[in-house]
Amino acid sequence: MATIYYGRVSSKDQNLARQIEAFKRLGADDSEIITDKESGKNFEREGYQALKSVMGLRKGDTLVVKELDRLGRNKSAIKEELEYWKKKGVRVKVIDLPTTMMDIPDGQDWILDMVNNILIEVLGAIAEQERLKIRSRQAEGITAMPRKDGKKVSVRTGKAVGRPSKVDDKVFCEEYKRVESGELRPGEFRKHLGISKATYYEYRKRLNLKV
Repeated sequence: MATIYYGRVSSKDQNLARQIEAFKRLGADDSEIITDKESGKNFEREGYQALKSVMGLRKGDTLVVKELDRLGRNKSAIKEELEYWKKKGVRVKVIDLPTTMMDIPDGQDWILDMVNNILIEVLGAIAEQERLKIRSRQAEGITAMPRKDGKKVSVRTGKAVGRPSKVDDKVFCEEYKRVESGELRPGEFRKHLGISKATYYEYRKRLNLKV
């Protein structure tokens, strides 16, 4: 059973010394340390992919990282990586999380499973909270946007945002006469009313309108 130490920084001008020093305090030698200098959002990192390859970590092996975010950029991605290693039978130790570093007595693998499950569940809950917070901030941002011609408009781009607008049936029918007469093409009509192609066909079918 092998123990491999994985270190990562986000760019080539950052230093891995702090992580490597922590590994060596645990008794790691250079041949057991694999590193990457790439962003956590990229999972095609050469060193990390080597750990996942046929010649990489196997069931019963241990992967050691200094901090949990060395595995990925956000909580959701980290949770997925922990689940991957759990399914593969590889133990993940995180130096900054002492509970994950404890020695597991022979025949007491259920303790390791319990620690892994708690870590994964906590990360899943945190990731979900982050997603909800992002959605809430997006909704607040849209609510605060200025309006132009009755539509929310991005301050940065000046373009309308949100779902396509809907119009009153009577307005649609009245304006649709301009399509029937050939004054407007369907695309021009949609743009005129500020509706999507799907909404256009939805109205036309529901109101039984012909071209």
